[in-house]
Amino acid sequence: MGGPTQSGNDNLTVRDNRTGKVYTIPIGDNAVSATAFKAMIAPRKPGEREENETEKGLRVQDKGFLNTAVIRSEITYIDGEAGVLRYRGYPIEQLAVHSSHLETAYLLIYGALPTKEQFGFFQSEVLLHSVIHSDAEGFFRSFRYDAHPMSMLTSAFAMLGSYYSEANPSLQGQRLYTKGDKISLATMDRQIYRLIGKATTLAAMAYRIRQGRDFVTPPTGLSYTGSFLYQMDHLGEENYVPNPVLEKALDVLFLLHADHELNASCTTVLQTGSSLVDPYSAVAAGCASLYGPLHGGANEAVIRMLISIGRPENVPAFIEAVKRREKTLSGFGHRVYKTSDPRSFIVRKTADEVFKVTGKDELLETAMALHDAAMKDEYFVKRKLAPNVDFCGLIYRAMGFPLDFFPVLFVVPRVVGWLAHWRQMMLQEGGVKIWRPRQVYVGAGRRDYVPLEQRPGVQDARQTPSAVEHGGITKRSMLASFEGKARL
Repeated sequence: MGGPTQSGNDNLTVRDNRTGKVYTIPIGDNAVSATAFKAMIAPRKPGEREENETEKGLRVQDKGFLNTAVIRSEITYIDGEAGVLRYRGYPIEQLAVHSSHLETAYLLIYGALPTKEQFGFFQSEVLLHSVIHSDAEGFFRSFRYDAHPMSMLTSAFAMLGSYYSEANPSLQGQRLYTKGDKISLATMDRQIYRLIGKATTLAAMAYRIRQGRDFVTPPTGLSYTGSFLYQMDHLGEENYVPNPVLEKALDVLFLLHADHELNASCTTVLQTGSSLVDPYSAVAAGCASLYGPLHGGANEAVIRMLISIGRPENVPAFIEAVKRREKTLSGFGHRVYKTSDPRSFIVRKTADEVFKVTGKDELLETAMALHDAAMKDEYFVKRKLAPNVDFCGLIYRAMGFPLDFFPVLFVVPRVVGWLAHWRQMMLQEGGVKIWRPRQVYVGAGRRDYVPLEQRPGVQDARQTPSAVEHGGITKRSMLASFEGKARL
């Protein structure tokens, strides 16, 4: 990976009006180094808080990473204004038509489309490593019958790391994945095969435990998504083969979801991985991040929204309620895309293919009415709230997946992107530095300890613990008398 490109006049001149000093900051690849601002030192003004650390250099504040680049990457390019998404330079529209999820996985991880022999090897290794230790059955059965599948999957990824001591830098040495030599690369790739291969197996186990079914050993001779469908649905039928239309549709959706640059979950994987923890723990952290309703839970939220709207004729009233901020509009707008998400057009085509064999989802007409109404309404047009990829939930619903399984169908393919970025970071020039953001401290200055009897107390609800309702044995025990019971 090369360094930043710049010419003779690619720099930024900054005048610090506090001191009158002028600084020249190099610009490379249309970016400046945040640490360059640390040289902008000024004396503390009379009465200024010492916690501002003015004399230690200027900090760059960016709440929510709205304009901060934390890594140099060669993997995914997004132009949110133009609605562009490319994996390693290849437009997502071309890959969705001509490639497959596993071939695209190879591209994302290793940087180039594979030859026939290279892809055959990679695919074989991934599918070979889909089989999981029999102990995992006991692990999944330890969950409650109504456990959320994302809770199970997050825990399962962390559990998986306990089986492979050779994959843990804490046990094998912190440079296990950063050496870049043949042995280090082979160790890294083995974990990549395992995580991609076992992602479908763990997800299928989370699905079947909720259905009260026995687990299924990954089959041979099927594709990645075909094997996944088999593991979820096979009930002992002879020569069971998943429907090819559903298998292909799931593969396309997996390809679309494989990576999306430094989204919340990918950033979480890299933040966690920067401590040089094992990749299973890093992926578990990413899974937990994706669980949130602002990220992987969004397509589930779309379906719940459509269910709440009901019929198409209810859309105008819902639109008005959104404008009054009484309702939340899901499936429109994106943190990055300010025009239509390029994946949404592929999702629409895939939906048409799926509906031919499953029948149209009853919510489709409502979704289309909502789409048309929002696209014509100045309120949404002005705010650039175009439809995004979360409408793929309609396809998952038509295929018969329960709503709370939708985020799992997001995690399985996104493991690929997480691992691509993790591998890139492990091998980056200069080694891995632990991610340690700065803060702008605005809390209390130095103050002395006050004895318990002399404290005035704080009444702000946000600064005091909340009272919670107790019931059952806890309530009775609190009313009982016994030796050692705490009293204030």
